[in-house]
Amino acid sequence: MQLPRLGKLRLKEVPVTTGRILSATASKEAGTWFVSLAVETEIPVPIQGEIVVIDLGLTAFATLSNGEKLTAPKPLAKHLRRLRRRSKEHSRKQKGSNNRKKSAVQLARLHRKIRNVRQDFLHKLTTTLAKTKQELVLESLNVSGMVQNGKLSRAIADVGWSEFRRQLGYKTRWYGSTLTFAGRFLATSKLCSGCGYQLEELPLAVRTWLCPECGASHDRDINAAMNLRKMAVTAA
Repeated sequence: MQLPRLGKLRLKEVPVTTGRILSATASKEAGTWFVSLAVETEIPVPIQGEIVVIDLGLTAFATLSNGEKLTAPKPLAKHLRRLRRRSKEHSRKQKGSNNRKKSAVQLARLHRKIRNVRQDFLHKLTTTLAKTKQELVLESLNVSGMVQNGKLSRAIADVGWSEFRRQLGYKTRWYGSTLTFAGRFLATSKLCSGCGYQLEELPLAVRTWLCPECGASHDRDINAAMNLRKMAVTAA
């Protein structure tokens, strides 16, 4: 690849493009250089398929209205002890020393590794959904408000709800599908998808419940996804 001022560059990965390259942005992170390409391409043909509702959670990252549950890798939780140890070691290094500079690079690489695992999962999932589903319905969550909860903030940040929504937003436009949002304050988990009975309370720790009206047994996440799908079809 050849860029202005920098000339010809050797790349570890050959860029795969289907349109005319408009611009390239070079950036450096944790001692490694990256090139991001902006490409002009044709508008895709709208996808014909099923409407799928996605209910986001922490136990299961996403529960689809067809009953499928998807689990996130949660890389921060997996590498938290290592990250804390590296951070503590870095803070003990003498400021301005070569050892502190090396420690900073190692710490940055660990942060990048954690982010890359999360991004890889999200990109693969959002690409599959945007390419195969005609319409995706997602509950409009107040993520910025939910992360204020000290007990849940780290877990929410680890699974990447906001990034999942952001990627679905532009990928549905790329691949010809549609993304719509359901109401934020709907009692989808507490509402029986069979008869419509609504519980007064349903603690977060309760994952399954029995409807006292019709006797139906509900998985909390699947029931919420089914209710969102009904609301989406009714609105359409």
